[in-house]
Amino acid sequence: MSETRTFSVLDRFLIHADEGLRLAAGVVPVAARANPAAHLPEVELDEAERRHVAGLMRVNHAGEICAQALYAGQAATARQDNVRAAMQKAANEEIDHLSWCMARLRELDSTGSVLNPLWYAGSFAIGAMAGLAGDRWSLGFVRETENQVEAHLQQHLGRLPENDVRSRAILDQMKSDEAAHGRMAEEAGGEVLPGAVRTAMAFTSGIMKAIAYRL
Repeated sequence: MSETRTFSVLDRFLIHADEGLRLAAGVVPVAARANPAAHLPEVELDEAERRHVAGLMRVNHAGEICAQALYAGQAATARQDNVRAAMQKAANEEIDHLSWCMARLRELDSTGSVLNPLWYAGSFAIGAMAGLAGDRWSLGFVRETENQVEAHLQQHLGRLPENDVRSRAILDQMKSDEAAHGRMAEEAGGEVLPGAVRTAMAFTSGIMKAIAYRL
């Protein structure tokens, strides 16, 4: 008879820490879904456009590093199995985003943020604290995070060169996925976060985006 192993909080922390080190070190995960840009033509970008698009995609890649860390921290401290499973499912889907963003960065002859280890460590700590606050607050944190990310992606879609269909296809699919994750958290009972917390989240995200665009 096979036995189902039950992982302790420490076990889950160590597992996610190992995954985080791999991601932060630049190990590119394999996407489960096809890249939305796979069958679209490459376009001619001048040097300024290339650097700009690379900056945007680096921000989005760093954001996905943060998303993995947030979900990992929350899954490690979640109290209910169904909440932990929902967090893990969302994290698995976000792996596709990581892979797609890195593929586009390489096409643009660029790389991810040099501060990815810092983004991961800080986001994991925030996610763990959200999980310790209770599952409903943790789900509320996911709901607000995804709402802000969806709005951010809409802004980036407006900042892309009109002819960059490859980057646009990736961001469009990411935006759709983030909206679905936000709905999942809301339907699972996520609390609406206080206004001060939402403002602090937006402020912190803004700092990360400004830095990752350049580094």
